Amino acid sequence: MISSTIERSIVNTKIVYFGQLLKSLISDELNSNIAQIEYPEYFKVYMDSEPLLSLPDVILIEVDENDDCFDQVNYIKNHPFLQGLIIILLGIKDDKEWRKTALKLQVNDYYTYPFPLEDLYERINFLVKFKLIKPKIAEVTQAVKEKYEIPVQKRIFDVMVSGLALLFLSPLFVIVALIIRAESAGKVIYKSKRVGAGYKIFDFYKFRSMRNDADKLLHTMKDLNQYAGTEENFNGKTAFVKFKNDPRITKFGSFLRKTSIDELPQLINVFIGDMSLVGNRPLPLYEAEQLTTNEWSTRFIGPAGLTGLWQISKRGQKEMSERERK
Repeated sequence: MISSTIERSIVNTKIVYFGQLLKSLISDELNSNIAQIEYPEYFKVYMDSEPLLSLPDVILIEVDENDDCFDQVNYIKNHPFLQGLIIILLGIKDDKEWRKTALKLQVNDYYTYPFPLEDLYERINFLVKFKLIKPKIAEVTQAVKEKYEIPVQKRIFDVMVSGLALLFLSPLFVIVALIIRAESAGKVIYKSKRVGAGYKIFDFYKFRSMRNDADKLLHTMKDLNQYAGTEENFNGKTAFVKFKNDPRITKFGSFLRKTSIDELPQLINVFIGDMSLVGNRPLPLYEAEQLTTNEWSTRFIGPAGLTGLWQISKRGQKEMSERERK
């Protein structure tokens, strides 16, 4: 096991690679000797044996069928001397559950093989440089809390308004539920996973406005996506999805959407604390996982909202760019 520095990096960078399947690719392409650890039991031994001043700058962890990789991330995150290290996960295949777990663990980035190695070089360089200048930035800027804490007054306001609204709108909820059930079989309330403050994943509630099998049809409608051919991530996937004249929407569902009645169940999310009345657009998992750059990570400091600037000024506009949707 040998550790060295990356020749391509402007900043001398010490890297540890944990994994087996991609180790030759990483070592050969970086044109450098890096510390390589194949087995979980050796990982902790190596990290604990390193002097404080010789700790690695970046840890690349291979994600495979075993859960060992996530155990190593938890170990690093909870270690008093290691928790500040840069962690990048490299998935050996595309797996939504792995990405979801990586999002919860708040690693610095996640790549799925095959990936452009130049992207990895640039990302490592950026993260190392940013880590070096971060203390200087803190000296001239006001520190921002990493974990958003909603003001007590705002939370009280959210609970009171959402609670009263749910009480007075309960007859409307019953009527809408009956019509939805009469028009098409399936559940009245549609639940989807969304990402809120601090990358918290929660169940997002709406009145169902689509066919019961709408999610299953999504992959067959890629060519109809209004955002197809715009900004793509390194896997060639478009971050956002929207269809004009979506064939999955029912007739009553179209009315619910035009009047925004379909969004009223989100008052439940506000009441239980998943969301606030005013905040960022609550992103689905497949959109949130694309926003890995530091430019967009700060949007997850604040809460997801029932309404906000995006909903008021840009609602339903087909000409919106992906940047505006973020």
